[in-house]
Amino acid sequence: MDLDLAQVRAFVLTAQELHFGRAAEALSISQQALSKRIARLESGLGAELFHRGGHGVRLTEVGRRFLDPARRALAAAERAVAAVRDERRPLRVDVWGHLYAPMRTLAQVAAHAPEPAMELGHGRDLPAVAAALLHGDVDAAFGRVHPPLPEGLTHRLVRLEPVDAVLGADHPLAGEAALRPGQLAQSVLWTPGALDRLDFLHRFAERFGVREHAEGPNLGAEHFLAGLSGDVRRFALMPADVPLPRIPGIRSVPLVDPTPLYAWSLLWRGDGGRDGGGDGGRTDGGSREGAGHPSLDPLLEAFAAEAGRTRWLEYDPARDWLPEPGTSTTP
Repeated sequence: MDLDLAQVRAFVLTAQELHFGRAAEALSISQQALSKRIARLESGLGAELFHRGGHGVRLTEVGRRFLDPARRALAAAERAVAAVRDERRPLRVDVWGHLYAPMRTLAQVAAHAPEPAMELGHGRDLPAVAAALLHGDVDAAFGRVHPPLPEGLTHRLVRLEPVDAVLGADHPLAGEAALRPGQLAQSVLWTPGALDRLDFLHRFAERFGVREHAEGPNLGAEHFLAGLSGDVRRFALMPADVPLPRIPGIRSVPLVDPTPLYAWSLLWRGDGGRDGGGDGGRTDGGSREGAGHPSLDPLLEAFAAEAGRTRWLEYDPARDWLPEPGTSTTP
């Protein structure tokens, strides 16, 4: 049969959302029109792609087998159109992890790379950005990658950034020149949201025995760090290069023996599979095959050049700590 790409796109979006209403909204069509497209695709294939019932929408075994080739077919169609148009639109890049100021790193790379031109956007979190990539809404994304990561995406580690403890002036450890992470075990980890949804902070707390935490809304660094005053035992974790807002009495204290490292990765949609790095920990792989936008290669090259200049990818397991890839159970 000849595949209708509109039907294939309807299937892929519904498989991603597992919800007909959300998929229809993403396509800007009615739910009835979406259901008709999928029904026509199923009729042509001679097989059901979804289980529909009281337990929600689930892929059938045939649907699971069809999903990855369907994504590759959509990506190939996009490349074919781009080749004819000789597209030179800006590279659309979403960032997430806004409290940790990902724009610092992108700006530093862009300063040494006149190409590519980038159009920057802000994703809510990794699942939202991954969905935008798979939908074709953006070309690449920048932030911290951790499992589970949907099939069809590729990522490459581009920076490992040391993390400091940020303390209020009345914290018992505020006067220390440096701290070992274990010294914070009796303190309260202050988090910008629920701890079980913040992969890096969750793993830090588990690894170094921090049993207490408190959470507040993520309304920006100044508002978040002002919340340290709510309890003299509170501390926050921030990348060492993030400029602290001018809040009286807070200070950043380096963490050593080991130094926690925050892993920044570039993420994109690709046919070549993923590099298997889990949270971006210790690999620098990732296939570019099928990635789409022609400006993605120059961006990766710019990251590699900046890492060479600034030693962004240095990692010593005797000195540094990274969460183990592939072990996370959090979103």
